Amino acid sequence: MTRIDFHSNVADKISYTCRLIRKARAANCKVVVFDNDQVQLSKLNEALWNFSESDFLPHVMSGDSLARQTAIILTDDANAEFPHHELLINLTQRIPKNFNRFTRLIEIISSEQQDTNSGRERYRNYQQQGMTPTHIVAKST
Repeated sequence: MTRIDFHSNVADKISYTCRLIRKARAANCKVVVFDNDQVQLSKLNEALWNFSESDFLPHVMSGDSLARQTAIILTDDANAEFPHHELLINLTQRIPKNFNRFTRLIEIISSEQQDTNSGRERYRNYQQQGMTPTHIVAKST
């Protein structure tokens, strides 16, 4: 069963996601990030290249010819097929299709009311499916 973690009260989804990815890669975990907002996904793409001078976080968009060889994949395609299924980071306001193929799912919830309400709804939905999500409140920076 997929382990589901909610990270709420996130002030900046882009920088928070970069830090999560860095931590996951330090543990040799392969990551898929799902975001249906193409502008935000583009910002994340750029941020991963510039996030840290000491960390190299190579990544590609799903569908790229290098996706099979790349540990970090960014996608806005809910129906995409991925070469790995370790960690899925969800930046959307909906439950990702086929999330249960992943070992772990992290839901990133901002402090914006609409995002918070949508996160609460997804949390209840996972519970209704018999899952036990955990909840982590992000520390203000």
